[in-house]
Amino acid sequence: MRTLSTSGGWTLPLQDWFLTAQERANPVSVLPVWTTGNLAEPLIHGAAYFDRLVDEVEALTAGDHLFFTDWRGDPDQRLRPDGPTVAQLFAQAAQRGVVVKGLIWRSHLDALAYSEAENRDLSEVISAAGGEVLLDQRVRRGGSHHQKLVVLRHPSAPERDIAFAGGIDLCHSRRDDAAHRGDPQAVRMSPRYGPNPPWHDVQLAVRGPVVGALDTVFRERWTDPMPLDSENPMAYLRDRLRGADLRPDPLPEQPADPPPCGPHQIQVLRTYPAVRPRYSFAPHGERSVARGYSKAVHRARRLIYLEDQYLWSSEVADLFAHALRDNPELHLIAVVPRHPDVDGRLALPPNMVGREQALSLCERAAPDRVHVFDVENHAGDPVYVHAKVCVVDDVWASVGSDNFNRRSWTHDSELSCAVLDDIRDQRKPTDPAGQGDGARVFARELRLRLWREHLDRDPAGADDADLLDPTDAVAAVTAAADALQQWYDDGQVGDRPPGRLRPHRPDRLPWYTRTWALPVYRLVYDPDGRPLRTRLAGTW
Repeated sequence: MRTLSTSGGWTLPLQDWFLTAQERANPVSVLPVWTTGNLAEPLIHGAAYFDRLVDEVEALTAGDHLFFTDWRGDPDQRLRPDGPTVAQLFAQAAQRGVVVKGLIWRSHLDALAYSEAENRDLSEVISAAGGEVLLDQRVRRGGSHHQKLVVLRHPSAPERDIAFAGGIDLCHSRRDDAAHRGDPQAVRMSPRYGPNPPWHDVQLAVRGPVVGALDTVFRERWTDPMPLDSENPMAYLRDRLRGADLRPDPLPEQPADPPPCGPHQIQVLRTYPAVRPRYSFAPHGERSVARGYSKAVHRARRLIYLEDQYLWSSEVADLFAHALRDNPELHLIAVVPRHPDVDGRLALPPNMVGREQALSLCERAAPDRVHVFDVENHAGDPVYVHAKVCVVDDVWASVGSDNFNRRSWTHDSELSCAVLDDIRDQRKPTDPAGQGDGARVFARELRLRLWREHLDRDPAGADDADLLDPTDAVAAVTAAADALQQWYDDGQVGDRPPGRLRPHRPDRLPWYTRTWALPVYRLVYDPDGRPLRTRLAGTW
């Protein structure tokens, strides 16, 4: 049992917030329960992440390791305005003698607005340069590999090791910044977002022993003996005809963990579904994402802050509803996209009905304490929120690939990093939840950085006074959003009020549309990847 000194701040063991080994419920995996002595840095927006990634990859030399997983990879995506592209950066690393290995989801067809051709092209370009990038279809039927991870190891200089994990794919539309004018290289999505959709996202850069844990995440998937195109005879036939690489080569020996370098304790959380053939590293699947969030939310007393692409699923919403009912001072603030990323008479309703159901459940539990907003840029264009962030009582924070829905918590592969900081935040209130945990610098500063942007506050924090106490913070955020909405309601007369949040006002579907959209949503958009026994028990 690990506690921190009272001078450092901890009066409670880490396991009050983090999952224990037993709670992770996957004894087969060699992933550590959590790691200590790390340094985590949020990289807000794809432009910041891509710029750092270029610096770190270009510093790799022969014998270093570059491992990555992704949902989508566009070989021509420029990581800076003048390049390099993703393919150029990784291929050049392989040509220098860097050990480049990648796992990309095989993907559904491009005709269904997915990325089969792009992922295959990236695989072939990097492999031709001396790397090895495999298309991985070891998922449940209708599922995907959704982890977004890059691990960079320097066996001769472990103190330089770094990893990136979060919500940002190596693909089109992600290279946006705080101005939210969108990426010049855009993916096709709902026309409501325009030709270059503004994009809000977050990735973590981490150093320290957690890099070794994330290296293990990659290695467990790479060495899993299940065939890459499991249960997909058409994909197998196409691969054989194209001469695709279907057998992963051995990886170099895993280096020792990097030395401690910071005050952050990090727990790596994952989702793997129950599949057959079984994963060698998760024979019954793994749902530590769902379990980790559940444990943190149960401990919430004053404020849960979410940013999420899909706030769906009655099972997930029920977790928040119970917390709101049990804690009369608890508020939930969520920032979501104004519109789904798809459009059309068949695709749009199932996307809408899941969120409508989830938000309604939360609002019935605490009508005055659930606050849902969407984001726009200063031109009034809606911003697509792709971030997956959660901050609980300014103590526990998580950034990952997982959305707040049943699919992410049970069905697809996902990866998230939950962070607890040794260092107390000395700004009052120093213990907003009153649990003795104390506000922590990482969690509070992550929330404030995001809110400064959303509210048009000083990026350096000079205007944070009313954002610290949860009650004041809720009032400040809702007042700013209401003022902007009122400006629109009044015909946009006078100067536009500061801030980019507006109250989220989704269209309500008529009953006859809900009748068919709800079962489609649950079966196709938000399926359940738990073993039958776990489903019937209603547990994760």
